[in-house]
Amino acid sequence: MPSKSSARLAALTVAAVCSAASTVVLTSPAHAAAVRIHDIQGGTRLSPYAGQQVTDVTGIVTGVRGYGSSRGFWMQDPTPDTDPATSEGVFVFTSSTPKVVVGDAVTVAGTVSEYVPGGASSGNQSLTEITRPTVTVVSAGNPVPAATRITARSVPAAYTPEADGGSVNTLPLRPARYALDYYESLEGMNVQVADARVVGASDPYTELWVTVKPKENPSAGGGTVYGSYAAQNTGRLQIQSLGAVADFPEATVGDTLAGATAGPLDYNQYGGYTLVASELGTLRDGGTERETTRAQKRDELAVATYNVENLDPSDDTFAAHAAAITHNLSSPDIVSLEEIQDNNGATDDGTVAADQTVTKLIDAIVAAGGPRYDWRSVDPADGADGGEPGGNIRQVFLFNPERVSFTDRAGGDATTATEVTKVRGKAALTLSPGRVDPANEAWEDSRKPLAGEFVFRGKTVFVIANHFASKGGDQGLTSQYQPPARSSETQRHLQAAAVNTFVKDILATQKNADVITLGDINDFEFSTTARLLEDDGALWSAVKSLPRAERYSYVYQGNSQVLDQILISPSIRRGGHFTYDSVHVNAEFPDQISDHDPQVLRFRP
Repeated sequence: MPSKSSARLAALTVAAVCSAASTVVLTSPAHAAAVRIHDIQGGTRLSPYAGQQVTDVTGIVTGVRGYGSSRGFWMQDPTPDTDPATSEGVFVFTSSTPKVVVGDAVTVAGTVSEYVPGGASSGNQSLTEITRPTVTVVSAGNPVPAATRITARSVPAAYTPEADGGSVNTLPLRPARYALDYYESLEGMNVQVADARVVGASDPYTELWVTVKPKENPSAGGGTVYGSYAAQNTGRLQIQSLGAVADFPEATVGDTLAGATAGPLDYNQYGGYTLVASELGTLRDGGTERETTRAQKRDELAVATYNVENLDPSDDTFAAHAAAITHNLSSPDIVSLEEIQDNNGATDDGTVAADQTVTKLIDAIVAAGGPRYDWRSVDPADGADGGEPGGNIRQVFLFNPERVSFTDRAGGDATTATEVTKVRGKAALTLSPGRVDPANEAWEDSRKPLAGEFVFRGKTVFVIANHFASKGGDQGLTSQYQPPARSSETQRHLQAAAVNTFVKDILATQKNADVITLGDINDFEFSTTARLLEDDGALWSAVKSLPRAERYSYVYQGNSQVLDQILISPSIRRGGHFTYDSVHVNAEFPDQISDHDPQVLRFRP
């Protein structure tokens, strides 16, 4: 995944930014009309009045947003109709700070619009709004319509209707059958969750995620595990706040928002349906703590992968990363690091060397009580490997020279491929460290795999460090297109096939070779990407040895999921002498130093 900071570099606190370019205008009734809110919302995701002027729309103000770029207010009809598919609430976009307060009875005239957060190309559903409004306050201090309770029983088990990849926008809403239809039927209304468990930690954008279904695919840490494309986890809901940023809770996965959390139900591009709270529950500690894995035994080789999220010498996270590697990971013998930036980080001046970045981390590990690691890497060509512009991220091997040695074979550079040869009857790399098939189109504007030979207790172990292409650009789970398109998979499939081919070359040369392929795969253990890596039994993703509740390394929109993997060759798997640990130190916490959890494999070569 892209880092949270890079993915939302231009984002404001409020995700929805209104723009004429992302407004859908549909054929509508010919005349302006005095209509009720439920008439405007209609029984599908698109208003039958989209693009038309409406007058004398009445309601009670339930929430006011006077900040960000999506300023306006929500209003709700206190006299609902009998159709469960038609929402009684709507957002009135004023563009400037509204002059109404909660409890005002108002009449509104304006244009009905279908706004698509993120623009039409995002694939997001649209939000029904009244724009360019004329607002008249009829009276003040009126009771706000009671919040509709969203509960485990009210949210259907089925997530969404499918449209064979097409849009669900025009399908009749079936709120008793589909979760997304249920949420859409409440769009703009005052809603409430009670004693909701946190499944996505508070982030810098004053957001968190809860679930109203704590028994739905629970993780060991109190989150919700994303275990297949058909198990989207219907109870998840994003929480923002209409209150002061300073009052937003600093929540960890497993905590609970005790009591009521209530406010209008919105839809934005960074998570879909969002409860924008005017009332927040009290944070109750769930007891989730950072994990520590056991130390490897004398005859066990410990190999880890850790995405350190755009680490460069100017960062203030070196001591924290060093503590994580030394204490939480118990100083693995080999650590594959992803997202090591060059010596001046995002400054784009042609610098590609990263020796200062790596040395600063190694020194911090020593200061934390860990070993003085040695390291190997291959500098990328400037600007050729994607990531933050100017940063030149790459994979780096750290290794403890007191426990393991590195077999150096000179000649590896950004564009020269390492190959597999036979030396004294066993497989060997022509270049170590070297890059795997760097000219392959699979690696265009993406990180090339780093391969190296290590020796532990006289036995050779091949390690291939990876950082596959980001999932950026995929349609979200709440997309109007169902099932959502995952366009980024195309490149990862090519990457997985290239790595699998290289591993097969090693195994064809030496059937019993110990090969480890690891890193930020940016895809799930059940994905086609993983299956292509595993093709013909060349590799097996060892995270699948864990109980399902432990299978996650990343939390995205309240789903605990696997992105970081360690895959092993048959000799390691069949030996039966390996243990695997996903060490949860980052993804579930609001004060994370990376958005990824490291993974550790221990085995006896």
